[in-house]
Amino acid sequence: MQYRQRFYRTLVSNELVGFSVQIEESDLYILADKDFSCEAEDELKKQRQILKQYIKEFPDFYLSFHPIGCEESAPEIIKIMSRASYLCNVGPMATVAGAIAEMVGNRLIKLSKQVIIENGGDIFLMTEKERIIAIYAGNSPFSMKIGIKVKSRNCPFGVATSSATVGHSTSFGTADSVTVICPTSALADGLATYMCNQTRNIDFSNIRNIIEMFPFLEGLVVIRNEQLFVWGDLELVYLT
Repeated sequence: MQYRQRFYRTLVSNELVGFSVQIEESDLYILADKDFSCEAEDELKKQRQILKQYIKEFPDFYLSFHPIGCEESAPEIIKIMSRASYLCNVGPMATVAGAIAEMVGNRLIKLSKQVIIENGGDIFLMTEKERIIAIYAGNSPFSMKIGIKVKSRNCPFGVATSSATVGHSTSFGTADSVTVICPTSALADGLATYMCNQTRNIDFSNIRNIIEMFPFLEGLVVIRNEQLFVWGDLELVYLT
């Protein structure tokens, strides 16, 4: 697979230490109190191996576009992905980037008070201060012009962006970007995918009907061309 330079990582301004960890398709950019590259790489390698082995035994877990259950004895990352797939009504692999960020993040928060992990638009956050997350929305005039200000919390949470016009992930929608805030990065990943898929058949006037299906959704930003929809307990900021 050809490496794709993620230009937006060069725009980060932060007091934390930034470092990257890449293994095959997984490409994580991490901010923490100091460089924990070795620990992050060990955890990423471990979780990828677990996932590969499970998919080898249960190929439908990889192939399905619909929720897939798992046994109670399944590894933690499998249970996280399966649970998120059911809650978000997507296939398990629609949650994989967020789940991997979550597993690596849970390892690193034992070592660092603050951890931010970005994995292809899916973000795990444990932060002691407000952060601004820019939204990349392809050719939309809003792209990289607005961001979400997220508040500090005493527990991790997730922010994810899915796009029907940017990137290589499968999407059935038409939105340039759908960004969500959820209690975990796996849920955020899955729900961003689901909400983006729905933009094929809906207009902004009935998005609220879909929002009511997901009580764990905390915030939502949808961008399609020159259209902008914002919902939830979040603050948009203009980027200069």
